[in-house]
Amino acid sequence: MNMSTNSTFLKEMGITEWTSRDVDPEQAHVVVAAEIEQHHANQMEATSPAEVEIHERRSAGVWWFFGNKPQGDAEVLFQNTIRVLGLTPQEWSWKNPSEKFNPEHFPQDGTPIVALAFGGSAAQRLSGERDALPELRETVLAINADGAEDLPLIATFELNQLIAKPQDKALFWQDLLLAKSVLQNI
Repeated sequence: MNMSTNSTFLKEMGITEWTSRDVDPEQAHVVVAAEIEQHHANQMEATSPAEVEIHERRSAGVWWFFGNKPQGDAEVLFQNTIRVLGLTPQEWSWKNPSEKFNPEHFPQDGTPIVALAFGGSAAQRLSGERDALPELRETVLAINADGAEDLPLIATFELNQLIAKPQDKALFWQDLLLAKSVLQNI
């Protein structure tokens, strides 16, 4: 990843000042989470209540996560992800990739939804694509189901794979930024 791409992602996460440091790859998500939380807290202190309300309305949306529910270290990584994204329990849920879509699953108030598929098989099942995960990543897919055709889907790594291969965590954060960007532009 080149420096300008790095800067773009950091700006999207709200980090305007960044200093490179040697970090244990296993703890990289903790460092990023702490920096984002600190920046978010600093921004909230510097904004008026009206500006905070506008910011919260703009970032409102629902995240649907598809795949195997995380356990152990993968669950810790997932909880850190939820915290970094600033999601409340009402703003995210786990879904079964083989679950049939029903109109009652969708928010009745028109709240935008973005779906994140953990793993190639979940992404393939949901999108109908046959490509492997490396080809599905970094692309905005659509869920291939009646009533869900307009639902954007982002493919990413299984959380257990990220625990086993911490060097892929930077790519995972890119996938999260893509999903966040898609949600904000719906």
